[in-house]
Amino acid sequence: MNRHQTINKIIGTLLLLTAGSTLAAPERWENVIQRFEKVDEQALPEPGQILFIGSSSIVGWDLDKFFPDHETINRGFGGSEIADSNFFFERVVTPYKPRQIVLYAGDNDVAAGKDAQRVVDDFKIFYKKVQDQVPGCPVVYVGIKPSIARWKLWPIMKDANDNIAAMAEKDENLTFFDTAAITLGKDGKPIKKLLRKDGLHLTDEGYAIWSDALRPLLIPNPKP
Repeated sequence: MNRHQTINKIIGTLLLLTAGSTLAAPERWENVIQRFEKVDEQALPEPGQILFIGSSSIVGWDLDKFFPDHETINRGFGGSEIADSNFFFERVVTPYKPRQIVLYAGDNDVAAGKDAQRVVDDFKIFYKKVQDQVPGCPVVYVGIKPSIARWKLWPIMKDANDNIAAMAEKDENLTFFDTAAITLGKDGKPIKKLLRKDGLHLTDEGYAIWSDALRPLLIPNPKP
């Protein structure tokens, strides 16, 4: 089994862990992180790639398919919250020396009972770690998506998104990617065909639409 097959197997397993989230300690992800590290021991990704990290929306994103012209690393772990990426930052971010980071997290945070300010505060910690440990690395925060399954929580999620978007307006190294603009229909509700039967996770069509909108924000591969 080659490196990509191993990563895909990990991703498939992680998708099974996304049904819910609680205010549990981040150590619950230790086995997952160790599996990433074992893959890296065999062949550590070349530095300077685009790192995608976060929860299940990252886990299920087929980066090779949707971004074939970009060098990418997927280190999503489904069901995770921003605090989890903060806790394991030195193991799932720093070693890769990425040229850009794409983060999707916050969805499970709100589902677990965190308010918008807690989501923003945890993101500020993540962003500060980037500034300290990967200086100059730009970050794209993928806004929390509106979904059918968590529609009642959308006001809190939108509040968190709005605050992070405001941060991005003042920082050229931070970009806010507005998922609501492409996930909501004309009626102001989530577009059903973009979500799986669970009303939460993206369909392939959903990923295609997100990818088309995100692609212009990604830094091209360096010229040889």
